[in-house]
Amino acid sequence: MKPLEIAQRLCLMGHIATMPFGWLGLLFILPNPEIIVNLPPIGQTLFRVSMSGGGVVNILLGAAAVALYAYRTLGLRRWLGFMVPAVCLSLSSELMGTSTGFPFGEYGYLNGLGYKVAGLVPFTIPLSWFYVGLVSYLIALGGLQVAQNWTALKQGAAIALGAILLTAWDFVLDPAMSQTIIHFWEWGQEGPFFGMPYQNFAGWLATGALFMSVGTWIWGRELPQVSRPQLGFPLVVYLSNFAYAAVLSGVSGFTTPVLLGILMAVIPALVLWWITPEEVQESEGLNASVADRQTVTPAAVNVVAK
Repeated sequence: MKPLEIAQRLCLMGHIATMPFGWLGLLFILPNPEIIVNLPPIGQTLFRVSMSGGGVVNILLGAAAVALYAYRTLGLRRWLGFMVPAVCLSLSSELMGTSTGFPFGEYGYLNGLGYKVAGLVPFTIPLSWFYVGLVSYLIALGGLQVAQNWTALKQGAAIALGAILLTAWDFVLDPAMSQTIIHFWEWGQEGPFFGMPYQNFAGWLATGALFMSVGTWIWGRELPQVSRPQLGFPLVVYLSNFAYAAVLSGVSGFTTPVLLGILMAVIPALVLWWITPEEVQESEGLNASVADRQTVTPAAVNVVAK
């Protein structure tokens, strides 16, 4: 196993491992302050550190795992060709949203997600747009390979499906992260959907579709084709992040968004993964597009769920 592959797996394991600690702190310890009071001093210190930095570590590890996967399978040009637009355009949308209320509605970030760019948007937020956005897009690309050749229509369909999968994740995450006992952002307006404005979802769809479109344009006319085993990693990242959001929202009483999210996110993602071809020709696979790499090895071609 190569060093980058090991690093990718370790980042993914760390990313997932932080999730139970988030559940424990947000759902059980914080609502029962007597637990914190009865902790020894070192326990109280560890709890404060974990609550103040746990979300940052979770997002950084997720972004690092997906970045390593993208570099190893897509190559340097396509990795950066997606990540740079995703980070820059999502940050622009978030800065505009927190300043003007467009395109998501009136909201503002509180503390707990790291240093805020311009005092408004935590630096970790654009990274989460990147890594969940890329795995959503790749899952959509994989399922649409049932048609033989890439066309402008299929490229548009992949962008639309990817943006829907990305938005469906926020559909489940947002209630728990903005309306529970400890929240990381808050709405300045009362929305009709469990406190959220419908405008928020339109903003998510538009922002996701925008940076996926730019990434597709940078990638060029020939989009990479992926096999079902190669989609194992994106699927694990997507489903684990959905599960994290679903537990937070479900335990907090927001069961309807969770059920709708399963219909809009989990089932479509699994179907798209299942209809992805088991194998693709090596000349058409992910690594065929890696002009930045000098050699292509069998280990690099057969990327499984990492």
